[in-house]
Amino acid sequence: MDYSTYEIYDFDRISAFNMSTGYKERSYHLHWHSYGEILIVGPGEKNIYQVGKNTYELAENDLVLVWPMEMHAILDANREKSMVIQFSNAFINSLFDLQRIMHLYRHLHVICINSHPKLVAKLKEVTDKMQTIFYSDIPNRESRCCMLLMEFMLILDEHRSELVPEIDTGDHYVYTSDVMRRMITVIDYIKNNLTADDLSQGSMAEMAGISRDYFSRIFKNVTGMNYNKWLNMIRLDKASELLSEEGRTLTEVAMLSGFQSIPSFNRVFREEKGMAPGEYRNLFVKGRT
Repeated sequence: MDYSTYEIYDFDRISAFNMSTGYKERSYHLHWHSYGEILIVGPGEKNIYQVGKNTYELAENDLVLVWPMEMHAILDANREKSMVIQFSNAFINSLFDLQRIMHLYRHLHVICINSHPKLVAKLKEVTDKMQTIFYSDIPNRESRCCMLLMEFMLILDEHRSELVPEIDTGDHYVYTSDVMRRMITVIDYIKNNLTADDLSQGSMAEMAGISRDYFSRIFKNVTGMNYNKWLNMIRLDKASELLSEEGRTLTEVAMLSGFQSIPSFNRVFREEKGMAPGEYRNLFVKGRT
């Protein structure tokens, strides 16, 4: 595959939230960025979007979810009357609940009005409020929109059982606040210590003070994936961030992200991103030129 036509754009890092609309062009190149997006599909008989390797033909008011670091494109759609909501990855990572929701719904990319009419109506009501506030002159617009973004994510999570087929999870246990605090402590430790000697599931269960099996079950429910898969995703997020910086070798990126070998780094990266780490970094190089 030729990645030379991909584009990469930086979000204004000072902001946590942005909205845009009114683009006359019907297509937008395949690209990726460190911020996430929510797209509300506009009217028209043809609205075709791509996220990752999947292509979706959508209807008016369908929602497209693009999580940080995901390849996506608008192949042929009404961009003039569609809406794009952009949110900072740093904002999502600032709250555990938002991190949990992002990881749980990481493979959910479209919410269609025909299959989820009540959910889409609720989410659309929130995005309409965002639009009203964002384009107004009232004070604290960004904070107000971020509060609505949190409401959007919480509504999504409240409808988890409805979205089970899309997110592919079946564990619905409810855990005590004490157990959840322990899990938050462990997750924060992992994210801040990716180069630690022992981040095995057993060691992390011991840190949380619970059995390995119980830890495994909680982890799947909280993040939507098993522990090893999640750990690789966190390492890939760190690697993606490092790849955007100049002056680091691929070996340094791999080691600082917690991968034990270059072959392992390359294999996991290609499986998730669909390209080698060097190709991924070239997107930033191309974006700077």
